[in-house]
Amino acid sequence: MPGQAADKAMEKSAETLSRNAAATQAVLDVMARLRDPQRGCPWDIEQTFATIAPYTIEEAYEVADAIDRNDLKALKEELGDLLFQVAFHARMAEEQGAFDFADVAQALADKMIERHPHVFGEKVERTAEEQTAAWETLKAEKRAASGASLLHDVPMALPALMRAEKLTKRAARINFDWPTPEPVLEKLEEELAELKEARASGDQEHIAEEMGDILFVMANLARKLKVDPEEALRRANAKFTRRFQYIETKLAEAGRTGPQPLDDMEALWLEAKRAEKR
Repeated sequence: MPGQAADKAMEKSAETLSRNAAATQAVLDVMARLRDPQRGCPWDIEQTFATIAPYTIEEAYEVADAIDRNDLKALKEELGDLLFQVAFHARMAEEQGAFDFADVAQALADKMIERHPHVFGEKVERTAEEQTAAWETLKAEKRAASGASLLHDVPMALPALMRAEKLTKRAARINFDWPTPEPVLEKLEEELAELKEARASGDQEHIAEEMGDILFVMANLARKLKVDPEEALRRANAKFTRRFQYIETKLAEAGRTGPQPLDDMEALWLEAKRAEKR
C-alpha cells in the first residue's frame, strides 16, 4: 500500500505540473495575441513599461486589499490580474530581445534557492527572524561587492511613507539610528515647531518641506515602535471611512443634504466612535 500511495502522489504531482504548464502557456498566448501588431488590441499594442507600471502597482494594492478583507475569491482574481501584469512586462521585454517570461521565472527560482541555503543547501535550522537577518546579510554583501550605496535598491516607486520607513531601517544597519523612540518623539516636536514657523512665514514651499520632514519622522517613529506605517494608515483610512459614512447615513435619515454645521457633524462623529467602542 505505501507503493500505491507513492504512485498516486506522483500522478497528482504530474497532473499539477501539466495543469500549471497549460495555464501558464494560455496566459502567454493571450498576451502575445493582445500585443500582435496585426491582430492585437490597439490599446495593448501601444503600451510601454512606463505606461503599464501604474497598473502593476494598482494591482498589487488590490491583492493587499483582498487579503485585508479575507476575501479568497477576490484574492484569486486579483492575483490573476497581478500575474497578467508580469506577463505583460515580460512580453514587452521579449519583443525587445531582452528577456522573456521563462527567464523571469527561472531567475526567481534561482534567487530563492540561493537565499534559502538552509532549505536547498546545508541543513541549518533557522527561525523566521534568523532567516530574515541572513537574507538581509546576503543582499548587503552583494551591495558591498558592487560598491553600491546602502540605499540604492530601496525602490523609488514605493509609496513615500513605506519608502521612508525602509530608508531609515536601512540606515540603521550601520547604526545611523536613535536607540529608542523617545529621541524620535523629541524630533517630531522640533519639526512641528518648524512647521509653525513656516506657516507664519507664508512660504508655501517651506511649508511643504517642513510637512515632508514631519511625515518622514512619523515613518521613522512607526519603525521604532514596531508599527507598519502603511498598515497603520490604511486602518486609519478605513476608520475614517466608516465614521464618515455613519455621519452621511444619519444625515440622510434626517433628510439633510449638502453642507452641514460642523458641530452637528462632529457630534455624529463622536456618536459613531462610541458605537464602535460598544
